[in-house]
Amino acid sequence: MKHVDLVIGARLNTEVPLVREVAQYIISAGGKRLRPALLLLVSGALGSRHAHRHTLAAVIEFIHTATLLHDDVVDESTLRRGRATANERFGNAPSVLVGDFLYSRAFQMMVDVNDMRIMQVLSDATNVIAEGEVQQLMNMHDTSLNEASYLKVIRSKTAKLFEASARLAPILARANSETEAVCATYGQALGTAFQVIDDVLDYEGSADVLGKNLGDDLREGKVTLPIICALRSANTSQQTLIRSAIEEGDASHLEDIVSIIRDTGALDAARASAAAEAQRAMDAASHLPVNEYSSALLQLAAGLLERRS
Repeated sequence: MKHVDLVIGARLNTEVPLVREVAQYIISAGGKRLRPALLLLVSGALGSRHAHRHTLAAVIEFIHTATLLHDDVVDESTLRRGRATANERFGNAPSVLVGDFLYSRAFQMMVDVNDMRIMQVLSDATNVIAEGEVQQLMNMHDTSLNEASYLKVIRSKTAKLFEASARLAPILARANSETEAVCATYGQALGTAFQVIDDVLDYEGSADVLGKNLGDDLREGKVTLPIICALRSANTSQQTLIRSAIEEGDASHLEDIVSIIRDTGALDAARASAAAEAQRAMDAASHLPVNEYSSALLQLAAGLLERRS
């Protein structure tokens, strides 16, 4: 990961000072670096030390960072990773344009790798992510959204880059199609579990620990799994309060809605859904060679369920 950070630093070179300042601001905030780490872990599990693995891990992080810059503008977010978002600090226009820079730099780096299969996986992934973001935008304030529709969106906007990260390793290793499919399944399931837990924490976590504002999903009118599960079990008056808050994007009753979500067992139901996805990831990882890297992949999936930030 230190090598990946060196690649990231080297490829942020630009003669435009504002581009460098905004890009370094958001990347220096750190974050979990789960997606690039996933590519490296799967490479290790397959016994591959391909020279391009660090470059592609940096590509993955650039794509992810670009989506964060754009998401925060769309969502009008003010806090991420414990500090002001780039759009809050620099404004919407620089954030969007630097997001574009990171996307285009990522594609320049893909070309350097000179592998059409890798280009296909990453270009398809970025396209699916964009579709997922638009679909989520269309779903805003829609309290009729069901669990299947919710999962379809998060498998596009979040899990797809996890899937691509895990899929790139066997492609670099020239592994067979069965191994590639196993790795892709692991990545998709892990990414799905990650997003479900993220949505749970928006109603269960602490702003100080999470590094972002609690209740943002409610303010944005975003229907996530805890809300869907709560609406299934809540009484009529509770349903009315939740529907009104989502449809109006009103977080003034956040404490009451959090109480309803907890009392109806919605958080437990959502965590159970995440646990099923984590188990799917572990089942996939069990088909990989047994070594310290595949063991870490198993621990990563199990550890998601204990995530608090």
